[in-house]
Amino acid sequence: MSTWKVRSECTPRCAAHAAPRVPFTETARRCAAFARAAGRALRDGERMAEPARLRAHARAVLASVGVRLVVEAARDGVGLAVPYGAGSAVPRGADATPASQARPGTLVVANHISWLDIPALLAVEPVTLLAKREVGDWPLVGTLARRAGTRFIDRTGPRQLPTAVAGLADLLRSGRSVAAFPQATTWCSVAHGAFRRATFQAALDAGAPVRPVTIAYEQLGMPSTVAGFLGDEEFLSSVRRVVGARGLTVRVTVHPPLLPHPGAHDRRTLAALARAAVSRTVREPVRYAPGACRVGAAPAPDQALGTYL
Repeated sequence: MSTWKVRSECTPRCAAHAAPRVPFTETARRCAAFARAAGRALRDGERMAEPARLRAHARAVLASVGVRLVVEAARDGVGLAVPYGAGSAVPRGADATPASQARPGTLVVANHISWLDIPALLAVEPVTLLAKREVGDWPLVGTLARRAGTRFIDRTGPRQLPTAVAGLADLLRSGRSVAAFPQATTWCSVAHGAFRRATFQAALDAGAPVRPVTIAYEQLGMPSTVAGFLGDEEFLSSVRRVVGARGLTVRVTVHPPLLPHPGAHDRRTLAALARAAVSRTVREPVRYAPGACRVGAAPAPDQALGTYL
């Protein structure tokens, strides 16, 4: 089983505006709104982890920095993807979990670009987040993450990995749905970064479905890397760039679930299928953000979406 410790080839230089910045007065207003949104979440204390409150706080954070959220269902699936009724965590039929047993949660896996990925996911469906241990030590962000119920993992060495995988499998068996970023670090666009396999072993061990999700950013309809939180960049530096971005949209595309069959599929297969699903919506744009890495555009909207749990 490979370690989760990964270093991205992307740097803060990959992050660039694809549209003119908003005026300074709007930037200042957004900074104040962001501080108020964070303050309200902190004042909620342990109640912040309640699903309705968590979703509301996540949406408030996005709105405070001028980020529009678009959620859509993918038009097609890949590999093991089998559609099922909205709200169901396992397929119906002979392989469904008996009523006497707890239904496993869903492992939600997404590509990773920005710190905005987290409120974007939570604004769609509150889940337990999986994050590296270092996040818990970050000022403000660490406190918010802990109160949101985030589970932290130690990625310092391969010896820590079996314990982390076992803990994740236990969470899924208990019926809790968990969101993870199997790229293990951030990249400037959807098209970059491989999926590490360890999290998928937890889904196999727990008999849990895997839900691939694509996160992409646009400015005024153009693919943009401005939201990227990359390399050794400081958190406040990324926040300053985001609050100055004009017409920023985060597009969350939810794909059909991958429903693995024990003995027939392994973590390598699941990781490859999930990565294929996440990148399937990507096409190379005609134009690129000035000075930025190549990024992928998102598909057409107007797709109805139910819960992905």
